[in-house]
Amino acid sequence: MSSPASLPDASPDYTDLVAAQRAYFLSGATRPVAWRRAQLEALKALLKDNRGRFYSALYDDLRRNEVDADLMDIGHCINEADYALKHMQSWLKPEHLPTPLVLEPGRIRVRHDPLGVTLIIGPWNEPLMLTFGPLAPALAAGNTAVIKPSELAVATSALIAELVPHYLDQEAVAVVEGAVPETTALLEQQWDFIFFTGSPRVGKIIHQAAAKHLTPTVLELGGKNPTIVHSSADIKVAARRIANMRFSNGGQICTAPDHVLVWPEVKDELVEHLAQAVRDFYGDEPQQSPDYGRIVNRASAERLAGLLGSGRAVVGGRVDLDDLYVAPTVLVDVGWDSPIMQEEVFGPILPVLEIHSVREVIDWVNGHPSPLALYVFADDEDVTEQIIAATPSGNVDVNDCTLHPLVSDIPFGGVGNSGMGKYHGRWGFEAFTNTRGVLYHSPRVDPELRYPPYANHRLAWDLARKVA
Repeated sequence: MSSPASLPDASPDYTDLVAAQRAYFLSGATRPVAWRRAQLEALKALLKDNRGRFYSALYDDLRRNEVDADLMDIGHCINEADYALKHMQSWLKPEHLPTPLVLEPGRIRVRHDPLGVTLIIGPWNEPLMLTFGPLAPALAAGNTAVIKPSELAVATSALIAELVPHYLDQEAVAVVEGAVPETTALLEQQWDFIFFTGSPRVGKIIHQAAAKHLTPTVLELGGKNPTIVHSSADIKVAARRIANMRFSNGGQICTAPDHVLVWPEVKDELVEHLAQAVRDFYGDEPQQSPDYGRIVNRASAERLAGLLGSGRAVVGGRVDLDDLYVAPTVLVDVGWDSPIMQEEVFGPILPVLEIHSVREVIDWVNGHPSPLALYVFADDEDVTEQIIAATPSGNVDVNDCTLHPLVSDIPFGGVGNSGMGKYHGRWGFEAFTNTRGVLYHSPRVDPELRYPPYANHRLAWDLARKVA
């Protein structure tokens, strides 16, 4: 007979799981540096020992080739763990701050303490990078963690759930598989920190759930990342780099260039080089290329097929729903108010629109929700700096795109509609810690001046204010 928790109509309850992790955290088991190092080394071993199995899982879920799997998922997570191992000791060292004269003798220190019991909700498009990636700083900071991988990345989610208990401390790290009911039940629990990667729509749900307990969050959301190509840019290089990152992983990357705004005098040249780049990368039949991915499911493929009518396809435009294939596509003659310009594309379709001035670029970007990333291709530094200074975005790449998430020293995250909070490297450690000031004040000096009745010390206080 099935247990109640396995029945289809059973409502999942994670009270015991969260309570057990909280008790373990409060025991102090996760605080020693040795424990943190052991977990980070175990995370690295998990990824290295099972690299081939992760290749297979990512191929099954997304038709991801091995080079992209290493770059965006496996290798990236190993690098994040390595970076934390290298710098963790210095991150944990208390900071010494000067003590105001009126508080002497004393000293001030700033500590970096773990937050406690954390929840990491990952997406399907980069199912390791965006689950194990934030897990590395969570462990470096001394927290416990529950990982909720996306149910849409079926093979990768199952492999994560299988391997984590064999490598990481089972009392500190757990995996919960499932879909909306499981995520909803997890959000009913009281967490000390929630890390979520996904859409702005779901991000609002996560934030509302967190607000019930005043739980801090990092929300890594999406958005339409504008890609600016100025007439001073190296057009061939711009086209190759844009095509590379737009069509990688079937265009299903939150930092991918979403649409191109190009000066009219170089538009035709750019489109020609985009078409050539697609041929160079994937051949005349991209569907047969071992390097070209697939859309995650039929519903997403159908949505993308519906966007093709927003313009004229000068490259691609073909869809095979049975194969979850959407060809790498470049659209021109796209209306500013067309469907593809109203939502994040999140697929291998690139609209190209003409824009005539830096002022128009700035007005366009500022007139829409803040993007996760902004990309500017220009040799004219004045143009680049004008655009960057006058527009908001999570991050910026100049003369490239989608590379900044791979650099651990760069704080990664969105702003406004594209998210809140930063992570990667030191920034991830700080996101998962409580930065706590501590004032040590000696009892050796205890002047009457600080105590009532204050009328007795009026002259002294007046003098102190003048000195200050």
